[in-house]
Amino acid sequence: MALIPKRTKYRKPHRIKYDGKARGNTKLHFGEYGLKAMEGAWITQQQIEAARVAMTRYMKRGGKVYINIFPHLSLTKKPLETRQGKGKGAPDSWVAVVKEGKIMFEVSEVSEDVAREALRLAMHKLPIKCKFVMKESGEK
Repeated sequence: MALIPKRTKYRKPHRIKYDGKARGNTKLHFGEYGLKAMEGAWITQQQIEAARVAMTRYMKRGGKVYINIFPHLSLTKKPLETRQGKGKGAPDSWVAVVKEGKIMFEVSEVSEDVAREALRLAMHKLPIKCKFVMKESGEK
């Protein structure tokens, strides 16, 4: 299943920086456990899907998985052995811009040890350092 936008108004956007801290989505909203990015990066649609498959497979399709990132940014690439000039290349892949501190995945309706292991497996599919986070007892 390819994670790409259904429609785009502007086909070839500029590359968005991923340095700095995330402004939103830094706390858990949907699940009791989550995976927080400890550095910024572009996460491709294939990496998001691989992480999702790893989590759901370990949880044996129990519990709920929430994916809080979506690949909106298209990266372009010019064909091999093409001379310089003649405009920007065609869209090649789609990436999600993830900044430090953003909660990328959330899990609910499973025990802590199952969630910890599922998110650990998902962590290995991603190109960045991540951290397992839990909802504090003060939050509802």
